[in-house]
Amino acid sequence: MQQNYAAFYQEAQEFLGDRVYKDYLRRVVYGIDASCYRYVPELVVKVRHEAEVMRLCALAKKHSTSLTFRAAGSSLSGQACGSGVLVMANLGWQEIKPQNDGASVRLGCGVIGAQANNALRAYQKKIGPDPATIATAMVGGILANNASGMCCGVAQNSYKTLKSIRVVLADGTLLDTSKQESVEAFKQSHAPLLEGLLALRKEVLEDEELHALIQKKYKIKNTTGYSLNALVDFEDPIDILSHLFIGSEGTLGFISSCELHCVPDYPYKICFLLFYESLAASLKGVQILAQNADKISAAELMDYACLASVKGAEGMPSVLNEVKPGYACILAQLESTDLSTLEANSTFVLEKLQAAPTILPLEQSADPKVYNTWWKIRKGIFPIVAGRRRSGASVITEDLCFDMEHLQEGIANLQSLLEKHGFKEHSVIFGHALSGNLHFLITPILENPKERAQFSALMEDLAQMVASLQGSIKAEHGTGRMVAPFVKLEWGEKAYQICERIKALFDPDKLLNPDVILSNDPQIHAKNLKESVPIAPEIEPCMECGFCERICPSRYLSLTPRQRISLQREIAYLGKKAAQGLATDIALLEELLEGYKYLSDETCAACHMCSTLCPLGIDSATIALKSRRQEKTPLVAKEILKHMGAVVGGLKVGLGAVQVGQVALGANFIHKCSQKLHAKIHTPIVPNYMPRRNQFKLTSKPGNQSVLYFSTCINRAFAPSKLMPDQRSLQEVFESLCQKAGFGVIYPTELPKFCCGKAFIDYPDLSVQNTEKNAKLLKELSQNGAIPIVIDHSACSAYLIEQLEHTGLKIYDMPIFIQEFLLPHLKITPLNEDIALYTMCAAKRLGYAQNMRDLAKACVSGKVVEHTDTGCCGFAGNKGFLTPELNDHALLDFTSFYQDKKLKKGFCSSSTCEVGLSQHTNIPFQHIAYLVDSCSDE
Repeated sequence: MQQNYAAFYQEAQEFLGDRVYKDYLRRVVYGIDASCYRYVPELVVKVRHEAEVMRLCALAKKHSTSLTFRAAGSSLSGQACGSGVLVMANLGWQEIKPQNDGASVRLGCGVIGAQANNALRAYQKKIGPDPATIATAMVGGILANNASGMCCGVAQNSYKTLKSIRVVLADGTLLDTSKQESVEAFKQSHAPLLEGLLALRKEVLEDEELHALIQKKYKIKNTTGYSLNALVDFEDPIDILSHLFIGSEGTLGFISSCELHCVPDYPYKICFLLFYESLAASLKGVQILAQNADKISAAELMDYACLASVKGAEGMPSVLNEVKPGYACILAQLESTDLSTLEANSTFVLEKLQAAPTILPLEQSADPKVYNTWWKIRKGIFPIVAGRRRSGASVITEDLCFDMEHLQEGIANLQSLLEKHGFKEHSVIFGHALSGNLHFLITPILENPKERAQFSALMEDLAQMVASLQGSIKAEHGTGRMVAPFVKLEWGEKAYQICERIKALFDPDKLLNPDVILSNDPQIHAKNLKESVPIAPEIEPCMECGFCERICPSRYLSLTPRQRISLQREIAYLGKKAAQGLATDIALLEELLEGYKYLSDETCAACHMCSTLCPLGIDSATIALKSRRQEKTPLVAKEILKHMGAVVGGLKVGLGAVQVGQVALGANFIHKCSQKLHAKIHTPIVPNYMPRRNQFKLTSKPGNQSVLYFSTCINRAFAPSKLMPDQRSLQEVFESLCQKAGFGVIYPTELPKFCCGKAFIDYPDLSVQNTEKNAKLLKELSQNGAIPIVIDHSACSAYLIEQLEHTGLKIYDMPIFIQEFLLPHLKITPLNEDIALYTMCAAKRLGYAQNMRDLAKACVSGKVVEHTDTGCCGFAGNKGFLTPELNDHALLDFTSFYQDKKLKKGFCSSSTCEVGLSQHTNIPFQHIAYLVDSCSDE
């Protein structure tokens, strides 16, 4: 039957609405994942419910269209991309339910691994899999890849810790193995499938050679092919089915949710840092640690290239300065729930390690401040090497595994192959030593035919070498497309046929993730590789790993930072081709440029939060900021800055008019009317929590010790909404706090003309002029920094602090000033209630999140409740009024989190953010100064 994507699209729209995409822009950028492959899907859909997945499976069968399932897209081997229909499952799959005091946990496929661990921390538990991408990878992908990591080995991976699973099969059937009624119904409806699995099990058990091979292969890490150990480990066909889904990479069905057995999260840790004269010499230490693996939780091996790459980088330990060419390093960690046990284990292991003397004195520490700097070596390898790669080079990291008997030979052979194929100068080797699991990182320029051929040949030789030593060509990154041509080589003909029959039982039409795990194309690993064209140097190093995505406020609405950078690459790529006069490429380029304005520019909050998670510190906000500067002329902005007092006055008039309308017609009526107008002519929306006009008179009240109060233009205009519990202006509240603490308040006489300048960042010349003016004036008013300066909006504070960093002025964000200067002089009677707290993005970037937390905790005896996964609320100054959908989508998880908390008050430090937070949660959010003032006595 012929593929019919047009019909699929039309029918999918009936139940997905605007969550099915066929435009080239979103197809190409949504299709990008962390691997070295580039596939442009025919369609992209975003699903929120199992029922939608079930209907998609039916459509796929009806129209012979393939489906590729994806959660975070952090997979490295090409298993999360495809040329058919890409099904994205992240929003709406966030269930986290610890069971039996943390003995197990139920998780939706869209839960990020680190989020699951955060929820389990109160029980001193965590999930077993601990991939390096745990802060980004989602549970669906963790299970689909049988992810492991530094500590879990083969004993605590997804396969070993699975308790139950909920899946949608290729025919659209939903199975929940935790529910007996679901299991019984499935046994009736899918008897042939289950009988087929039992027949395969019987065949394996009767073949002594194959049985022994399977048992041996899974004593080490192995994600090549399907989880054939399920046929050996379990008798019940439902258990076999459940565990076959682990590591199946979306080729057998869709993993909706699961329940995992939890493992201990040990409170006590000690680390050793051991240096050897060579990688070969370090293996004696590896063997000793592996022999005592019951006492060791992690041991990371790093070659000299790793150590050299991070040497001199910020935050790295000084011991690296003593490392000489050829040296290798092992970073080992021991953990325990009991301190005395940890000390005893440490002593025992150190005695054993004397048989493997180090080239430098052994270092050990139980101080997190010390050993965390050591872990920076290991964690810094990937981003630093990637960041220093040649222009146009791709980043490819692969992994393999050997048993201890073959590890030394495997390492030597790997080094030889990297040299043979021209990667000696552009590679590093590291890995999880306890498991014999090696990773290597290469940075070829895939656009170069020679290096592309070298990469392909390396993979072929590598597969042959690993198979000859009875190792795993893929240890923990998944088979994907990278190793699909070599599954038969590693497993042999009989085991490979078992894999093919498993696929046929679950997906007879071969519609689920074709060419992944199993492929008839012997060159699939070397096809559709990403090619890089030069883009802006500040974003060029992007590896497309997706670490940035979980914190981006537009991730559910338009594009993420990874996708915005991918779009820049595609524009450059098509621009290069269009220059050759190809009409198709010119049309595609025009389409990208047309969609760019809204998807990449207008819906970017420019909050810079992506840079805080990016391993390379890349700030994708520069893309939008550059666009905005190019589009704008400074004439109007110059007049606004020149007449700032009049502008603030005009804003007050507008707020007064809105206030009259809300009183006369009701806030909700005005809000709904503004939404309708916005949809038609893009006028600003008016939230229910719209601030009122600020009528408080700013009069200086000097004291023996005073503060220069730079009240921002937005807060000079805003007073709290009538829905707020405290309707005093922020200036009145701050004055009250200062009076109680014995501080005077000085308002600059020129305050009506003052602006921090953040509103004018799109006009570089104006911004520079304004900064120079502010610096000069504030120096005079503060007596060259003798008087502290406080600013009452965190976004403005962050901007001014960064702009005037080297002036010697003492500039404080208001919460920081309250904490450091006023709180010690205040008599606090804590409020006996729980409160919500939100640290806005600019304050987070300045490192103020803990200060906000500490200040809040000093003022309440109840809980301080935070949704720490919301990095930016998306209100972004005026975007909350002009592009409200950005704020809506940025707070989807935030709103859900607070939905049942029954909190009456929330606190922040940004009057604009507070509007959006209040509107979406119906919890009135005000500046944290209101909290401190409410619980401090006269």
